[in-house]
Amino acid sequence: MQKSITALLAFALAGAGLLVLAQGDLQVKDTAPDRYVVQRGDTLWSIATKFLNDQWRWPEIWRMNEEQIRNPHNISPGDVLVLDRSASPPQLRLSDAGGGRGLGGAEEGVKLLPRIYTQPLTSEAIPAISPRAIEPFLTQPLIIEEGGLDRAPRIIATEENRVNVGPGNVAYVSGFGDTDAPVWQIYRAGRPLVDPDNQRTLGFEAVFLGTARVARSGEPATVQIVNSKKEISAGDRLIPAPPPTIPQYVPHAPSSVVSGRIIGLYDALATSVGGRDSIISINRGRRDGLEIGHVLAVYRNVVVYDQKDYLKSRDRSPAIQLPPERYGLAFIFRTFDSVSYALVMESSRPVQGGDIVQNP
Repeated sequence: MQKSITALLAFALAGAGLLVLAQGDLQVKDTAPDRYVVQRGDTLWSIATKFLNDQWRWPEIWRMNEEQIRNPHNISPGDVLVLDRSASPPQLRLSDAGGGRGLGGAEEGVKLLPRIYTQPLTSEAIPAISPRAIEPFLTQPLIIEEGGLDRAPRIIATEENRVNVGPGNVAYVSGFGDTDAPVWQIYRAGRPLVDPDNQRTLGFEAVFLGTARVARSGEPATVQIVNSKKEISAGDRLIPAPPPTIPQYVPHAPSSVVSGRIIGLYDALATSVGGRDSIISINRGRRDGLEIGHVLAVYRNVVVYDQKDYLKSRDRSPAIQLPPERYGLAFIFRTFDSVSYALVMESSRPVQGGDIVQNP
């Protein structure tokens, strides 16, 4: 799947209209190398951390809206990237003389020229962010509206009346009707997603249990469990497996002001904390202007107490609200009407529910 994601991303990124440039000057790190040899496991985001203070702005350093290098996904391990500091703003280019010469890059005296890479994409082509971190979440609903599963086909019995079934077992499903979808995903409604601002229930976390294939149609129909992530039992609901969704991963800031809160971490207790590579849910969605590729900064409200008063009496010491402290970045990869899901890309402290997300 990683290969198909990378290939379709390359096609999507070729359009200049997808790029939304951030405001302000692009700042290159003082420690940025003049050359860098692409390594296996690199992503465009991780490469950008070596060059930029705001690594999410990597589309700008590649000049994706110009003719020079329209598709940074065509770089592969062993390629040499050259930082052109004479350009304004600075620019990354591919070196014709690179190709696995080691960490030293091209030999001295070799002229480095920009070029457009035209070789076919391979499975080693560099993705924008790590696909492994979010692949399981691309085709799963993640959120269910209240009552959203009430009319979905339901497992009414299991093989030999087992309490739980798994891969290779059989279950009997009522409610398929005339639907001829061969593969189905199995779910049950999980914990409610509650907006921390107004305590309104935005939906319920969809607990993905596994997949099933129809073995015999009818009422009830017979399905065979193909794989399972958790135990499957009578009462669980089925949803047709959708085709893979390939988002266009072009990081950019929202065009309007966004301010929201973290509801919690996916598939975790509300009191759990996370960090880099965690999946978080946010109480803002499409109706609030969020879209795939938006980058949000993560903040935490900090409350302190006047030390002089606190030493006298903890009960009487007034709380002092300090300005929110920024400690991370989150990348939106799935959006719903009122909720979005994001991958935590950077975090200098534990991420927890209730923290603030805003424009970077």
